[in-house]
Amino acid sequence: MDIHRCRFVPYTPAAINALAFSHPSSLDATGKGPSTLRLAIGRANGDIEIWNPLKGAWFHETTLRGGKDRSIEGLVWTQDPDEKRENGFIVSGRLRLFSIGYSTAVTEWDLELGRPVRHSGGNYGEVWCLAAQPAMKVVQANPAGQKNNNGRDESSESQLLAVGCADGAVVLLSTADGDLKFQRALAKPSAKKARVLSITFQNRNIVITGCADSTIRVFNSRSGQLLRSLTLGAGPAGGPREILVWTVRCLPNGDIVSGDSTGEVRFWDGKNYSLVQRIQGHRADILDVATSADGQTVISGGADRRSTIYRRLENSNGNSQGPGRWSEMAHRRYHSHDVKAMATYETKSLSIVASGGLDTTPIIIPLREFGKEEHRTLSSLPQNPSLQSSPSQRLVLSWWNRELKIWRLNNLQMQYASDEGVSLESAGQPRKLVAGILIKGEENITSASLSNDGRLLAVSTISEIKMFRLRRAKAKGDGSIKVKKVDIPISLLACGAKMVQFSPNSKWLLTVTPDSRICLARTLYNTTSTGVEVKPKLVNLKRLERKSSGSKLKLHQNLGRYERTVTRAAFSNDSRVLVIGDLSGYLDSWVLEGHEDLTQEDDDKDAHNAGDDSSSSSSDSSDDEENDEEERPHVVLGQHWIRNPNASLIPKLPSAPLLLSFRPSTPTMSPPKANGVTPVHPTRHNPHPHSHDLPSGEDRLFALTCEHHFYEFEVLKGRLSAWSKRNPTSIFPSDFRGLRDRGMGCIWDITEHQERIWLYGSAWLWMFDLSKDLPQPETQAIVGSEVTEDQSGNSKRKRKRHVDDEGGSQKHTSGAGSKIPDDKVSGLGRKMRKIMGPEEGDQEWISLDAPRESSSAEDEDDLALSRLRRGTDSNGVKINGITDESDNQETSLPNGVDEESKTDRRESPAWWHTYKYRPILGIVPLGGGDVNNETREEGDRAVVERAFGGLEVALIERPMWDVDLPPRYQGDQEWVK
Repeated sequence: MDIHRCRFVPYTPAAINALAFSHPSSLDATGKGPSTLRLAIGRANGDIEIWNPLKGAWFHETTLRGGKDRSIEGLVWTQDPDEKRENGFIVSGRLRLFSIGYSTAVTEWDLELGRPVRHSGGNYGEVWCLAAQPAMKVVQANPAGQKNNNGRDESSESQLLAVGCADGAVVLLSTADGDLKFQRALAKPSAKKARVLSITFQNRNIVITGCADSTIRVFNSRSGQLLRSLTLGAGPAGGPREILVWTVRCLPNGDIVSGDSTGEVRFWDGKNYSLVQRIQGHRADILDVATSADGQTVISGGADRRSTIYRRLENSNGNSQGPGRWSEMAHRRYHSHDVKAMATYETKSLSIVASGGLDTTPIIIPLREFGKEEHRTLSSLPQNPSLQSSPSQRLVLSWWNRELKIWRLNNLQMQYASDEGVSLESAGQPRKLVAGILIKGEENITSASLSNDGRLLAVSTISEIKMFRLRRAKAKGDGSIKVKKVDIPISLLACGAKMVQFSPNSKWLLTVTPDSRICLARTLYNTTSTGVEVKPKLVNLKRLERKSSGSKLKLHQNLGRYERTVTRAAFSNDSRVLVIGDLSGYLDSWVLEGHEDLTQEDDDKDAHNAGDDSSSSSSDSSDDEENDEEERPHVVLGQHWIRNPNASLIPKLPSAPLLLSFRPSTPTMSPPKANGVTPVHPTRHNPHPHSHDLPSGEDRLFALTCEHHFYEFEVLKGRLSAWSKRNPTSIFPSDFRGLRDRGMGCIWDITEHQERIWLYGSAWLWMFDLSKDLPQPETQAIVGSEVTEDQSGNSKRKRKRHVDDEGGSQKHTSGAGSKIPDDKVSGLGRKMRKIMGPEEGDQEWISLDAPRESSSAEDEDDLALSRLRRGTDSNGVKINGITDESDNQETSLPNGVDEESKTDRRESPAWWHTYKYRPILGIVPLGGGDVNNETREEGDRAVVERAFGGLEVALIERPMWDVDLPPRYQGDQEWVK
């Protein structure tokens, strides 16, 4: 595989301004949070990213797109009260997300549609801060059995929103009855117009605000009375007179923690509102503060790039509960720029802090195990790469915000072909920017797709879809492209889409609407001014109805139908099979019946017009509607889409799909037919006949889930492929299964001798050869186990919890990174030496953090069966006498890793990987493809590429050091490298 290592795409991630977890911390909760736990990340370009912690996997699910001159400056989640139905089921309250940003409005977002659902504005100034009232706790019934509506007060069940404004006003907004409306003003605009910079709730009735006039104010939300004003005093000598209180937080016991522009963290008593302690934790402004669920730990982030942690010391009674003093424990610089936002979430097994700032990178820091575990850096690049390519035309498309750019990459080998008379334009230039498009309107681009032949471009926002015709500008002679807008049907233009995708043959345009409806539009090249036509009638595909998840006593509907959001789609190589996947792991598939007949007219039945189904909020339909669709198929040029007959047999994925991709197939020659298709004659009862031939090409679909589970399905048969059955995820290399960065895309390299798939993430590149079975990781199975013998003398394997060489558990962490080795732990470490006698050998090292060993034992029958399938014995020797030593290999290839391969050089490796390329924005194929008429007219480039052959890709990197960021704070003895 030839790799063009490129860094010319100027994709710029936006700064992180706000972070918020969907659920409050709960030390009584087991596990690593509920299944509906999400992290919302607000960025400076108006986008909101929704992340699923997924028990440490950290999967970027969706992005709520912003727009021009929009920014997310604050985020909060609320949850509606639970609803108890007559049958005894309890329906969890719906989670709602609110944001603010450089305006007088508070915006509520619809997670299912990915767009704002309502705004609340009023006669007050620009909103600077936002806070949600703590959820009401359920009061249990008294011993006498008296209770009031299950311990709840319906009039105060909903959560209020407190808003601080630039003119000094403090406003309460109500979220009752699923609405967002003004309730009352706690403080009116002041004459000084002291901006309210931060706000929080001490409890359900007390609101704390931090202002720009060196004051912290305390309000009663019920009466609207100002209870107390806490003065921070004058600013430092030589600096501003006023101190800016950038952040305020409250501990569980009611104490107040503030961070200000002097770099001090101040602790205030929550009862008499007096200053208890002040600590100079930063050299510049403290921009945010987060607290632990037990109130014993505080972490702050500031403009000096520091993240400082404070702990409450034990008092004279020997415990940390009570009026103990606070002390700075440590500080580190996880970020390379200002730390603007922090959020914490804790359970019994999970304890993390999410932080972000101007360096655009989210970082997960361990809170409870700070100093014992590593931090986790999430990627700032999109999970679904914003890259497309046209291999036959060597075009690369990239987009961000409202802008698209197209480059043409030249093949360096083409320079040698110039001696043979092949015309090469700009052969000495490795790349050239040939087109740039700025989308009109205010919404950011949600998706874009470039057809394989490089002649069509589709772009979507949340409110509209646009299509463009691309042609080479022959008059200029510099290889640039002329872009002309294509007229598309109104039903397609105005519906908007979260995803658009052309089929491999460029004849079908897939659109996924904001409410996850699946629509297909037929494109047809013609002799009009634009050269392309889009059929006015759309094909609306119905998805299978799925049962909602939930226990018998409580239905988990916090996110509504958000889990049915479609995020991935894939066409087969012949464009006759379509598969889509949603966040819940369900796969729906359709097939294209019949053969194309350009002479056949479309019928007048418009039962599948997408505009007729706009009122429904989902793509599910009743059985009667499905039967009607089968009886009245919408035929387009002799073809029509139907549901895959075996669609219901495809098993549900255990988690959301990261990748969906069909194996490429080599096109086969078919016998000539009349007009290119099998003739079908109309009759009196069937004036619009159509063929019912099903596709017979390659239907094997590769799927990679967000937990890095690897599956391959035979879609038309509705089952796992034979290769996938022989190679479950458990036998994949441990290095692959242990990857922390999620997969982003894949590239196929299919030849007569190999069937390779190249997977990549933001910091890794892996290759698997699907033409052979993976070797059994014998050494991985032995680690952490011991062999025993039963009474019959047969050996059995007793498995233990895997413990690394340092004595710490590799799996059981608090949700951030892995454990820090003992030789790098600061402080007393995690081991102690126990001396049991006077001799030198009478001692033992005991791990303080070692978990208890598991006593469960499992037989080795499954391992023996796997060896039998691969023809190896217990020593890893193949039956034919060739030793299998391919475990944990890192094959050394050109521009690959440094370690040499342990496999036999006479055979190609079953897998290979490298971490040389990072951070990867995306990988797209170049070269190859069919040589159409337009290609021959525009030059002989494809002819040269076909002569050289081989897989050629463009690997696009986007290192953060190449991103333009604003100037950062430089303290004493600090210089810019």
